[in-house]
Amino acid sequence: MSRKRGSQWAVNKGIAEAVLRDRGQRRSALGGFAFGMLGMLALGLWGIDDWLNESILRFGLYWGACGLLCLFVLLFALFDALATLKEERERQ
Repeated sequence: MSRKRGSQWAVNKGIAEAVLRDRGQRRSALGGFAFGMLGMLALGLWGIDDWLNESILRFGLYWGACGLLCLFVLLFALFDALATLKEERERQ
């Protein structure tokens, strides 16, 4: 049985809404992304640094991806802080 493309989109959208609305799931996802970002940073600094230094393109792509992941984590943390403030204001 084949799935429709729209149904997969609806499932992904539902999962994203559930994660973004629940504070515990949001913090868990944020921690996972932050751990992944730190792992990527450590890998680039100590694990594959010689391999990255062989090519300027490889170096730029890897650290560019690491930078984008850092930006994503920062924006997700900002979203979490603002969502938490909103939730606490609504409780009062």
